Amino acid sequence: MSTDSSSHSSKIQPIRFFHRGKIVDVTGVHPTRSVLDWLREDAHCTGTKEGCNEGDCGACTVVIGELAGDADAPGAVGGLNLQTVNACIQFLPTLHGKALFTVEDLKGQCASHKAGDGQSNGKKQHAVHTLHPVQQAMVDCHGSQCGFCTPGFVMSLWSAYEHHQAEGTQPTRQQLADDLSGNLCRCTGYRPILDAGQRMFDLPAVRLDTQPVVAALTALQHDGLADYAAPLGARMDHFHAPRTLAQLAALREQKPRAQLLAGSTDVGLWVNKQFRDLGDIIYVGDVAEMKTIEIRPDAEGGELYIGAGASLESAFAALVERVPSLSDVWLRFASPPIRHAGTMGGNVANGSPIGDSPPVLMSLDAQIELRRGEAVRRMPLPDFYIDYMKNQLQPGEFVQGLAIPLSAMRRQVRAYKISKRFDCDISALCAGFAIELEEGSDIVKAVRLAFGGMAATVKRAANAEAALVGKPWTQASVATAKLALAQDFKPLSDMRASADYRLQVAQNLIQRLWLETRAEDALSLEETSVWSVMPHAAAKATDKAAAEGV
Repeated sequence: MSTDSSSHSSKIQPIRFFHRGKIVDVTGVHPTRSVLDWLREDAHCTGTKEGCNEGDCGACTVVIGELAGDADAPGAVGGLNLQTVNACIQFLPTLHGKALFTVEDLKGQCASHKAGDGQSNGKKQHAVHTLHPVQQAMVDCHGSQCGFCTPGFVMSLWSAYEHHQAEGTQPTRQQLADDLSGNLCRCTGYRPILDAGQRMFDLPAVRLDTQPVVAALTALQHDGLADYAAPLGARMDHFHAPRTLAQLAALREQKPRAQLLAGSTDVGLWVNKQFRDLGDIIYVGDVAEMKTIEIRPDAEGGELYIGAGASLESAFAALVERVPSLSDVWLRFASPPIRHAGTMGGNVANGSPIGDSPPVLMSLDAQIELRRGEAVRRMPLPDFYIDYMKNQLQPGEFVQGLAIPLSAMRRQVRAYKISKRFDCDISALCAGFAIELEEGSDIVKAVRLAFGGMAATVKRAANAEAALVGKPWTQASVATAKLALAQDFKPLSDMRASADYRLQVAQNLIQRLWLETRAEDALSLEETSVWSVMPHAAAKATDKAAAEGV
């Protein structure tokens, strides 16, 4: 039953998406049923595995295809945007109007390719691999041992394969490592898998035929999922997917207790791990206006506006384009499947004290934009958080976007993530810093020191900042700021780090900021980034092996 007769159909629609060469219609499954459970239990596609069931291990990696707004845009593959996601935390209704690709689809591609070669190349058909080049390369390079993680690795490699084939490029080994940072292996190790990632481009090419997929999605693009519903006991739970910002605002005002859903990278865990009952859901992923990323002029010199529905990948890409020093924290924010699905607005709204976006945004003087009905208001991001997991949102209100002044990006900006694993790990603490000196001097004109993991909320270090403003940017001032930091935070000890460790590391990061931004003999980003060391180390290892005849 519809809640808004002016903008929603009164008929409950099926979930419709492209899978295994055709459009499938799904009804009767609960709105929180995961894509993974549907694949394995309903569609009987058991190639996709369940590992952690929380989007961390990558065993459930699948690829989602959507129509590309511009078929020739960078990253588009034959008119499609293809992105890896974790099937275990994606709710099935979010697939509506999209295409779902799993490891089973690769066999179909090879069959079509082999048939085509048989018609056009005669005997050459016998030379074509029955496995997809991605899979054959894994075999050739001994990239699979127990095999449980292999389908997830294969799908991440397939996504990379299709993107690079479309661009006519080949990835570096480090690019492959970045693409696979959300896939964990505990027996084979990553060296043979990376070997396979390079080897797959040496085999006869097999490409996805995107034409039938584009045709199917084009037919579905006007078929919105205004109101899907399924029973939970005697209750009917609704999944609303508005298509416009106005529809979203009206629906949120009408249903203030409904659960807002964007990328499901947090909410999915509430269901899988905490067994929460979400009730009605309002999905923002179909609202194109919420994905806006643009430069907007204003009286203060302009701002970068990031809609709350923009993916983490797109949002960080826009930030890094203007602030290259944020590259490391972008690459280390979770994993590609999480960044493809999750949103920066959701990361901010969730309010986790160890979220990685808020420290970066606070260092850039970001404002958060809230909306209720037609009313829109803004506030500085630090003011949004009240206490642990509590914020300023009023009933019926939602996060509409984030605004970052361009002037703040002209400061010297740094972001540091501290975690046990380098890739795909939760931060013990994360820091976002920005500093501006008086023109022609070493006097600190403005400084922002924002930390996550140090308190119940992400917050700025007011005392440490005050110790620096108006003072020379010297080692002595840094020492004073480090002492003041102990007045700003009384961190807790937990499984990720002790309180003493957190405080000491936070103080050391201020020292690092000074080393990288001091007036004389400042260390370059290359001198403080692991990325500048790794290729050199790899080259040395290769040279040594060659010299030893290995």
